[in-house]
Amino acid sequence: MSSGAPQKSSQMASGAEETPGFLDMLLQDFPAPLNPEDPLPWKAPGMVLSQEEVEGEVAELAMGFLGSRKAPPPLAAALTHEAVSQLLQTDLSEFRKLPREEEEEEEDDHDEEKAPVTLLDAQSLARSFFNRLWEVAGQWQKQVPLAARASQRQWLVSIHAIRNTRRKMEDRHVSLPSFNQLFGLSDPVDRAYFAVFDGHGGVDAARYAAVHVHTNAARQPELPTDPAGALREAFRRTDQMFLRKAKRERLQSGTTGVCALIAGATLHVAWLGDSQVILVQQGQVVKLMEPHRPERQDEKARIEALGGFVSHMDCWRVNGTLAVSRAIGDVFQKPYVSGEADAASRALTGSEDYLLLACDGFFDVVPHQEVVGLVQSHLMRQQGSGLHVAEELVSAARERGSHDNITVMVVFLRDPQELLEGGNQGAGDPQAGGRSQDLPSSLPEPETQAPPRS
Repeated sequence: MSSGAPQKSSQMASGAEETPGFLDMLLQDFPAPLNPEDPLPWKAPGMVLSQEEVEGEVAELAMGFLGSRKAPPPLAAALTHEAVSQLLQTDLSEFRKLPREEEEEEEDDHDEEKAPVTLLDAQSLARSFFNRLWEVAGQWQKQVPLAARASQRQWLVSIHAIRNTRRKMEDRHVSLPSFNQLFGLSDPVDRAYFAVFDGHGGVDAARYAAVHVHTNAARQPELPTDPAGALREAFRRTDQMFLRKAKRERLQSGTTGVCALIAGATLHVAWLGDSQVILVQQGQVVKLMEPHRPERQDEKARIEALGGFVSHMDCWRVNGTLAVSRAIGDVFQKPYVSGEADAASRALTGSEDYLLLACDGFFDVVPHQEVVGLVQSHLMRQQGSGLHVAEELVSAARERGSHDNITVMVVFLRDPQELLEGGNQGAGDPQAGGRSQDLPSSLPEPETQAPPRS
């Protein structure tokens, strides 16, 4: 899922690789299942997991483990799906841990679920899951299912993420071209998912969102018919899940987030806060969304109607604290900081160049209209190779004074060579950029550019 190793650059071009050879090597390195005294090949996700967190957390373990061993992406996703499905069909009560009494103490008027939470021992569960993954790999070594070998669209994705001058790296990102294989979706619609999450007050919320938003989206019955609605519900559900975890573990962090789900010939985007996605089509910037900032009139009115306030310090803030008006987490700022995402959809014609997803550490200093020129000049210098374009965009943000964590993801929708041959507007001139057009929608008019946020 590529949500780990956030401080490193990672450029990815997924393609078909040799599946049987990978399984041979995996089983050669792990010739037997793990014994209780054997060290785990991955880090367990904390001390305990709630039942609702199991699917996302163990899938993240497997995808990270298989990805680090250079597994072909379709194989890694299909292998993970089979192991997760088998685990979820078993009785997990053997891993149950009794909740601590102090967890009952938290008084919370917004917690609609009073039923006791079933908590599972994460370490034991992670060990059992590895052994299940090992068993599936052994079965598939003899005969690999078609789903694990099926060809899929080739994606070129350039990603770069840096801590910059901040003390900690609180961004996370997800690049998941094998969405269908990971969730066992067998309909004829190809799907790929990409996301950037920008944490604040710690990394817990951003990491949590990078694990659970796409898992929750795949669980929604309306995903095939209303993908945008499924994404909105996934954000809402992830926010609820993280708030329960935050109360159990006394976490105070939050995260903005933006995601893109490409389903067949349609692009669906969803977002909370001020992380953003733009689409570039034939050298023109298409605005897909409007960030959630406290100074937006509709957001300010919503916050004040709830009894909160918006004030200007170094920038506009909710109740004098947060510089975003919607986010996952931020338990002490609910409901003023909303966990309800917005979403939009757009039909793709095949003339689109690329998507760019990034956090505010990029967009606070690089205007939308300058992206096209920066990308085009990079492609010219690199003879049409887009592998390292995200690095250049991150460098541009640093040079322009960004001190925040910076994550940039460029998802090419056409071969970068075509973009050179097409002679897009703004080529070679970062200031020229391209013309900008808005996606027809009911989105509010953009406010003037706010100062950089913390």
